[in-house]
Amino acid sequence: MAKQESIQIPLSELILGLTIKLPLPWTQNPFFINKIKLEQQAQIEIIKGLDIDFVFVLAGHDLLPTVSEVGEVEEETEEEIVETDYKALAKKSMRIGQKRFMKAINDSHNMFGQVISDPEGMYRESATLVEDLLEHLLESEAVYLSLVDHGKKESSLTSHGVSIAVLSMAIAHLNNMDKSKLRDIALGSVLHDIGKLKVPEAIRRKHGELSAHEVNFMKMHPNLGYDLVNRSGLFPAAVVDIILHHHEFIDGSGYPDHLTEKNIAETTQIVALANDYQKLMHQYHSPQLALGILFKQRTGQHSAHLVSLLVKVLGIYPPGTLVKLSDDQVAKVMMTTREVKKPHVWSCNISGGHPSLRFLIDGEVEIVEVVKKDSLSDGAIKTLQADNLINFYFNHFSY
Repeated sequence: MAKQESIQIPLSELILGLTIKLPLPWTQNPFFINKIKLEQQAQIEIIKGLDIDFVFVLAGHDLLPTVSEVGEVEEETEEEIVETDYKALAKKSMRIGQKRFMKAINDSHNMFGQVISDPEGMYRESATLVEDLLEHLLESEAVYLSLVDHGKKESSLTSHGVSIAVLSMAIAHLNNMDKSKLRDIALGSVLHDIGKLKVPEAIRRKHGELSAHEVNFMKMHPNLGYDLVNRSGLFPAAVVDIILHHHEFIDGSGYPDHLTEKNIAETTQIVALANDYQKLMHQYHSPQLALGILFKQRTGQHSAHLVSLLVKVLGIYPPGTLVKLSDDQVAKVMMTTREVKKPHVWSCNISGGHPSLRFLIDGEVEIVEVVKKDSLSDGAIKTLQADNLINFYFNHFSY
């Protein structure tokens, strides 16, 4: 069979199944390679966030639209284009959120690397990162969230920290906290697990149940993080407190100091709540189930007021929620909107075919019910990337 020649296509034509080459050296793209097979929607969103206008298609040419199909798209009337402007803006917003999330992860990684060698440099970089997060939070009057992906199957300290910062800042903003406290929450969240750098990797990355000794070692990470950051004397007391006490519960059942509510700063309580929720969400692959467990099994461990704010931030269908639609397709929520029952979703049929980004605000279909990952076919799980970790970033487009 003759080898297919590479062709150049705009980023708007990227679809799953293509094998593409980026017009960038490997040192200037987040994949660190040029040749990529597009198997996850997150890959496409990351590529669309790069400073490029096109890619080269190496394989999968048959998946691309034919000339006649392209012509049909170009024949849209001006009225139709105007009506769907919000769709283009929503797609752009998701790309921007993904790009910002990846940048925040990279900035956090650089910070972590300086904690011992250059604490002053770390502090300067942390201030820049916090201002970026604060700016992104305040871009819209109301806070909406997008689903983002760091491209790996397992959580990292940096991706987890940034996602916790986003969720914690959203809660604090809804709680009418001032910018000073928002900054403390942002930085404390990003750094809250830095002590895990001192935990042996064999324990930190172990699959399966930890031994009692390993659990005790892991529970030392708040103290280890406190020692790493506090030695410089540069970071605000509220930030250091978050690092030390982000596993405390208001009923005194947390660690390392078994504090009760009156002795836990509200900024620390917010980060502890977001951290606990994200842990449950990653464990059960379901934002809804995680909330249910938070209500049933964490009663009295978190402030009821803060939990209610968390529910308002997440909405009825938080990003990452798996749902069934009224046209019998299944989907994953990608972005919350002002219409809380009508988020933007990535959908497919029950076998995983015909994937597409859907805008439920169009009113053609609606969500019928929330579903569990175990109820999906292998094809749908793959298409919807239902196994991927759920991370959040601010959505600056509030439709």
